[in-house]
Amino acid sequence: MPHDDDLAQAFEHERPRLLRVAYSTTGSLAEAEDCVQESWLRLRRVPDPGAIRDLRGWLTTVVGRLALDALGSARARRERYVGTWLPEPLVEPAGAVRPADPADPAEQVTLDESVSMALLVVLDELSPAQRTAFLLHDVFGLPFTQVAEVVGRTPAAVRQLASRARRHVERSRPHEPAPRAEQWRLVRAFAAACQEGDLEGLVRLLDPEVTWRGDGGGLVSSLPGVVRGAEQVARGLVAFGGGPLPPGTMRVVTVNGAAGLVLYGPEGDVSVAAFTVDGGRITAIDVQRNPEKLTSVRFPEG
Repeated sequence: MPHDDDLAQAFEHERPRLLRVAYSTTGSLAEAEDCVQESWLRLRRVPDPGAIRDLRGWLTTVVGRLALDALGSARARRERYVGTWLPEPLVEPAGAVRPADPADPAEQVTLDESVSMALLVVLDELSPAQRTAFLLHDVFGLPFTQVAEVVGRTPAAVRQLASRARRHVERSRPHEPAPRAEQWRLVRAFAAACQEGDLEGLVRLLDPEVTWRGDGGGLVSSLPGVVRGAEQVARGLVAFGGGPLPPGTMRVVTVNGAAGLVLYGPEGDVSVAAFTVDGGRITAIDVQRNPEKLTSVRFPEG
């Protein structure tokens, strides 16, 4: 049996990946933390942890099952949710380079495509079983036999779930993904146009079929539905801002590993905007305004 310190060290080594599994499944950092903590408690209760041949696979399976259960419970809550539901964003200052804080779960979630806002929004259109099968197999590399243990289906059924989910994700992914530098350039130009109330400038940056979604959770005002089309979205953005914005109203930040914005309202309310870029234009804007989903936001200084 490994020493307790060795077991804890091995678990901490896997923690960032486990948080990514749980967060990409649930879309909630708080629920992801709970799932990972529960997996540690279950590991501690194993009579002989040294007998676990593949600790990473064991932990991923446990966290996957816990996250699937959490997602199932969340689905019932979402049926009563007011307005559009969007995932909780992970926000960091733009271009920040600093050592990760082990006490901060947000910094332990590796910011790659598995936690991009665009992918999380698409995954939310899948059934919990499809979402879990796709993530555990296609993103995190678990064999179908282990995924089957998580979702309670046969390996063949899980293969079909993942295949259907994969087709849905592929249809929704950008056809011409923007390089990182272009993505940041577009978001900075978008911020400048919003700051100046520049309607024509906004229209030039937006895809003709752009979508704008907002999540206020019934706690703050938000969009009553999805706004579509460059002209409609641009006009809505200018109207929402009420014209040129005061300095300091908007900051460019990193949202789930990509360029995004934090917006400060006149009454102390905060919004976080995530962007999807395809073919050199912004194709989706997802704005989180629900304060209950913004508790982990770090506000940039200066």
